[in-house]
Amino acid sequence: MRALIAAATGLAAAIALVLTITAIGAPAGETSPEPLLTTVPEHP
Repeated sequence: MRALIAAATGLAAAIALVLTITAIGAPAGETSPEPLLTTVPEHP
C-alpha cells in the first residue's frame, strides 16, 4: 500500500511540474539566422 501511495505522490508531483512549466511558457528569444556548421571547414 505504501508503494501505491508513493507512486501516486510521485505522479502527482510530475504532473504538477509539467503544468507549471507549461503555464510559465518558453523563454522569449530569437534564433540565429546563421546556420550551424556541422563539419569543420577545410583549410587550403
